[in-house]
Amino acid sequence: MDPLELNKDAEIADNDLNQQPDQTNPQVTEELPVNQPADDVQQEDEVETAVSNSTDLQALSREELVAHLKQLLTLEIEAIKDEVEHIKLLFYKKLKADNEENKKAFLESGGEEHDYKPVKDGLDEELKTLLNEYKTKKAALIAKTEADKENNLIQKQHILDRMKVLVESNDDVSSHINEFRELQKKWKTIGQVPQEHVNDLWKSYAACQESFWDLIKINNELREYDFKKNLELKTVICEAAERLDEEADVISAFHQLQKLHDEWRETGPVAREFREEIWNRFKAASAVINRKHQGHFDEIRKIEEDNLVAKTALCEKIEAFDFSSLNSYKAWDEATKTIMGWQEEWRTIGFAPRKSNHKIFDRYRAACDAFFNAKAEFYKASKNVLSDNLEKKKALCEQAEKLKDSTDWKETSETLIRLQKEWKTIGPVAKKYSDEVWKRFISACDYFFEQKQKNTSGQRTEELENLTKKKELIAKINELDAVADKTPAEVLTTLREYIARWNETGHVPFRDKDKIYKEYRSAVDKMFEKLNVDANQRRLDTFKTNLKDMSTKGENKLLREREKLMRAYEHLKSEIATYENNIGFLTSTNKKGSGLIKEMERKIEALKEEAALIEQKITLIEESL
Repeated sequence: MDPLELNKDAEIADNDLNQQPDQTNPQVTEELPVNQPADDVQQEDEVETAVSNSTDLQALSREELVAHLKQLLTLEIEAIKDEVEHIKLLFYKKLKADNEENKKAFLESGGEEHDYKPVKDGLDEELKTLLNEYKTKKAALIAKTEADKENNLIQKQHILDRMKVLVESNDDVSSHINEFRELQKKWKTIGQVPQEHVNDLWKSYAACQESFWDLIKINNELREYDFKKNLELKTVICEAAERLDEEADVISAFHQLQKLHDEWRETGPVAREFREEIWNRFKAASAVINRKHQGHFDEIRKIEEDNLVAKTALCEKIEAFDFSSLNSYKAWDEATKTIMGWQEEWRTIGFAPRKSNHKIFDRYRAACDAFFNAKAEFYKASKNVLSDNLEKKKALCEQAEKLKDSTDWKETSETLIRLQKEWKTIGPVAKKYSDEVWKRFISACDYFFEQKQKNTSGQRTEELENLTKKKELIAKINELDAVADKTPAEVLTTLREYIARWNETGHVPFRDKDKIYKEYRSAVDKMFEKLNVDANQRRLDTFKTNLKDMSTKGENKLLREREKLMRAYEHLKSEIATYENNIGFLTSTNKKGSGLIKEMERKIEALKEEAALIEQKITLIEESL
């Protein structure tokens, strides 16, 4: 975001305000000179404040924003300034969001981060063309404004020349009163003049007024009335200036003060005995706002200096990061997470001072590029290895597919198990082929073992016996509720023994499978609730029961389950890392932020408990292999 360009004609200098007014020329001394604020302060927050918060613009797409800008350029340039800036800001925010979304989709589809290319739809160039057109029209407007100021200067100089003639005339000065008043009215209707001539013009104008009214010796009554009226007006101006100290927005207060200074200059003189008093009051109120205005920019400069220190420290960390010894995908992935964490930290830091902002960003960009270029070279060099691994896994797929229709259950089972073990010894393949080749291999293995399961006979009698055993176990579990001479710990130990015996008991007839398991689960859950056993432990006990069933279907079933759990575990770890990173951006200094932090902490704790449960499940599978 471009920093807000500061009004260089605005700042009221404290040292000038402290000057004593000229008692002989009150109109001149009642004018407040102005300072120029520093040009090197970047005010991103002021840009955000100046930009229109139009709901309609927020809802427009990038295409619609460009079309709307094209339409705006048919209107008056001065009237569309804020809306043009808003369109520009929204367009690049939406472009960034589109790029992030496309990048995410690209990565999720198996693409590599270094292969991703940002959105190129021509809208960016069209927007730049329209903005250049706006800048051209704005420049033309500025040129016209400056030409008008020069013309206004000539007109005011002519008025001054005529006023001087009237003042120096030997005629009856009172006969020129009407003409002099008309010159005053005309003076007020003329617009702005070049800033460098403002003070001199006002001094000359005020001097002419003083001289003229002194010459005509306006009657004291009328003069006192004018003085009284002007004093009242200047008192109101002072009160308005003093109320600006209560304004929360320092920039707005300063701009309002500028308008009050214009009103002060337009207001005539007051009685001599009140001039110094009313002037000092207005000067004091102005000094308060001026100091707050300057302090605002001093604070911005301090923040920017702190940001430069923080960004420099990040650059040093990235530059000092040793990636020369990274020789595996895992190592590069871990290193990438570290670098991206620093990049995320960089994005949370605001602007550095303008004179250093581009330089520090170039340093940061160069440090990041050095890492990612080295990573790209590593991945490029690893493509042959990935390709060889893919060919090896395809060969195993072909072998498994040839064996899937075999009826030699024992020998083929042994062969497929051997192929599965060999699969584990082969390194990774390119991410875009990983899921495809794995599904091909495991599908062939699953098909064979399913056919083997269907064709295995002689289990009917055993299944009926198992059914009887499981019914007896359910009855024993229910009877635990009536045991009064055992402690809860002893009951829990007995319950776990029954659960272990259940897991050791083989299959029951298929038609009874769901019913008997439902009765078993109900009995166990009832006892767990009475014993206050947590939900995760129950889930783990249930998994142990299911694991027994999976083991009978062959090692491939367990491997597939382990693969699924590993993916779920990595997903949970990623979620936890995201929440822990995001929580650092929040502050608990307000009620809303505090509540959000507590909610995120609860989510993190729940995710960690879920991850721990999955770890236990993976351990149980590995023990069964």
